[in-house]
Amino acid sequence: MPAFSKDSAPNVQDVGPAVDRGGELEGYTADFVTIRQAHSLAAMLKGLPGDSCQCPHWGYLLAGRITVRYADHEETYQAGDAFYMPPGHVPAAETGTEFLQFSPTDQLAVTLAAMKANAAAMQAG
Repeated sequence: MPAFSKDSAPNVQDVGPAVDRGGELEGYTADFVTIRQAHSLAAMLKGLPGDSCQCPHWGYLLAGRITVRYADHEETYQAGDAFYMPPGHVPAAETGTEFLQFSPTDQLAVTLAAMKANAAAMQAG
């Protein structure tokens, strides 16, 4: 079985407010995420159904807090919590939050493409 650690992750992305260290494990993407600045992904998810992430995620919160908004409720995860985020969520995280997350790679690719397009549109003004 393939494996990697936070320090040996094959893909490292520094996107300003967050650093994502991850890679693929047999059809799933594992990401070690460090939040350096509190932020919500709401603006980045615009254009997806319900303007929300449609990819499910399973994970474990190592430090900090994540608040996840759904169409009909809100959930908060804190350090020590294992979590599942079904499709239709909009996450926001506090500064200092760290978590490990697993996502189906093919579904995650759709969300990341939308986020990348939104980021480019925001930079273009």
